[in-house]
Amino acid sequence: MSKKKRAADIGDANGLPGLRASDLVPNPSLSRAARLGEATEDQLLLERPKHAKPVPRVPEQAEFTRGDPWRVLRIMGEYVHGFDALAEVGAAVTVFGSARTIKSDPMYQAARELAGKLADAGFAIVTGGGPGIMEAANRGAREAGGLSVGCNIELPREQGTNPYVDVSVNFRYFFCRKTMFMKYSEGFVLFPGGFGTLDELFEALTLIQTEKIRRFPVVLFGSMYWQSLLAWLRERVLGEGKIDSGDLGLFTVTDSTAEACNRIVEAYSMMNGS
Repeated sequence: MSKKKRAADIGDANGLPGLRASDLVPNPSLSRAARLGEATEDQLLLERPKHAKPVPRVPEQAEFTRGDPWRVLRIMGEYVHGFDALAEVGAAVTVFGSARTIKSDPMYQAARELAGKLADAGFAIVTGGGPGIMEAANRGAREAGGLSVGCNIELPREQGTNPYVDVSVNFRYFFCRKTMFMKYSEGFVLFPGGFGTLDELFEALTLIQTEKIRRFPVVLFGSMYWQSLLAWLRERVLGEGKIDSGDLGLFTVTDSTAEACNRIVEAYSMMNGS
């Protein structure tokens, strides 16, 4: 075969009829591996350790995933995954509360009812995706025909996703999950809960107080449960000058699902000038 014919074949094979090899400009950087006899980037990417005999599992090969450089990439991946999964979520409210709350507890019923009211008002409902208050809120959203979102977390004691979640996102890191709650919420409602609920409460209040984020409604549901904490905040924390009196106005306390819903709807309307 002539050089002329070979050049035409090369051009045709690349989908560029009539292009001859002599028309191509040499690219030293792309041909570096071939010129220097090195492996291509694809070969290096796909390369894995080989063993004298077939071995189905080699734990030590995963050692590189336990270092900080890889951990940083995993954290980035969690943010990308979360942003992708929740990108279409519009106005939403996050509901917090104890995973240990049973179905017969009045707070379970209140969370279910409130989530239904918020869904009717056009809000998606976001929770930690687990049982208890989280299940109640997701259930209320589902029953009202709203969008029900669960942001679950890897725990030493396995926590399953409740059956009322429409969009489920799993996280390894609490701080990544917290970012999703904050980013995709127009307000927080906190039902009686433990350390996790308190953590979310004071995270939100800290960010609002320090003006790191714009102010949004924080509703504490169940006045009897919260009254001792509020008394301590007034008597000790405010009394000793650790916070200002205005800081106690950063949240609303209520026993009414209608009031809680209205607080969030009104704040959303004011925030968006409607």
